[in-house]
Amino acid sequence: MSKIYKKRSYYINKILPFVGVDIIKVIIGQRRVGKSYILLQLIDVIKEKDRKANIVYINKEENDYDSISNYRDLIAYAEKRAKTKVKNYLFIDEIQEIENFEKALRHLFAKKVFDIYCTGSNARLLSSEIATGLSGRYIEIPVHALSYREFLRFQKLLPGEDSLQKYIRYGGLPFITNLKLDDEIVYSYLHSIYNTIILKDVVARFNIRNINFLNRLLEYLAENIGSLVSANRISNFLKSQKIQTTPNIVLNYLSYLTSGFIVREVNRADIKGKKVFEINEKYYWEDLGLRNSLVGYKATEIGQILENLVFLQLLRLGFTIHIGQLGDKEIDFIAEKEDRKIYIQVAYLVNDEATINREFGNLLLVPNNYQKMVISMDKIIGKNYKGIQHYHIIDFLLNNKILKNK
Repeated sequence: MSKIYKKRSYYINKILPFVGVDIIKVIIGQRRVGKSYILLQLIDVIKEKDRKANIVYINKEENDYDSISNYRDLIAYAEKRAKTKVKNYLFIDEIQEIENFEKALRHLFAKKVFDIYCTGSNARLLSSEIATGLSGRYIEIPVHALSYREFLRFQKLLPGEDSLQKYIRYGGLPFITNLKLDDEIVYSYLHSIYNTIILKDVVARFNIRNINFLNRLLEYLAENIGSLVSANRISNFLKSQKIQTTPNIVLNYLSYLTSGFIVREVNRADIKGKKVFEINEKYYWEDLGLRNSLVGYKATEIGQILENLVFLQLLRLGFTIHIGQLGDKEIDFIAEKEDRKIYIQVAYLVNDEATINREFGNLLLVPNNYQKMVISMDKIIGKNYKGIQHYHIIDFLLNNKILKNK
């Protein structure tokens, strides 16, 4: 393709096993996390293997494709460009912008003419429409903002506290590679992206009129990373700020925000009884740079920020994540994947007896032999404490093998 991009092999390697397989590949994630460029990279990989491949590409963020507004337009556009005696590939970027797109996908899938790939930035729309119309005929591949490892490669930086602080401050949207890492420059860009995401994937999609309320809700979530929240608590807080609302309205708006992948909801789970609680959940941000562009970054919030970083790393690696509840004690994360389960506590520094007792002590109360670890920014870290592993945040973010130990 004509555009220049930095490769993100982690995601390409997740998609490659499904190339040529009779299943629709749906790449999902927040706007500007790099889904479009992953499509372009995938197209290049396919053309390297099959020079005769017929590539049909549609990007609904470009004006060139404004004529494709509904499923009939999409079918007509694709079928007109299909060729015989070669393999046909159909790539559709931001497919949720096409009305009733699932009807087109169902039709084109049934015809067996195209190997189909699409991206989308709205979880609710994609999951409901595709699940209804294409049950069992698609696979979702989540894409996230840059990991710390990717950030280092994109920015040509070395691991260390300085680069970690830049990652924490500016986040992982790939385009910031093209900007000077300066608060005024980067946050100006990020705030424009924030407005785009809010307007396109939340306000327009769900016909929201009270944008001020939506922004205040996001500010609340930005200032309460890793805190247990409830619709009642948020509603009462907003009322104290002279913003009239109800718990039901708060719940609706929270679902809109998670649908746009702006924030992620994490429920609590009882460690002994395995019950998942549906109230008092936590919210983490998909990109900390966007969060910081909204409310600013304060060094005093480093504990919350580290918790968000750990959450994002677990999410990228495909773990199912809950907050652990053990009586009146809390475990920051229970991460599960296949036959693995990991209990994780996150702290800024573990440098006094009270913190040691809280972070390691809570894990020692968990009545099983699954992997347990504490993650912090302590400069000197011992290998373990009474069998519980202790890792520096940089090691945790760079060494995926840490999460593969059993």
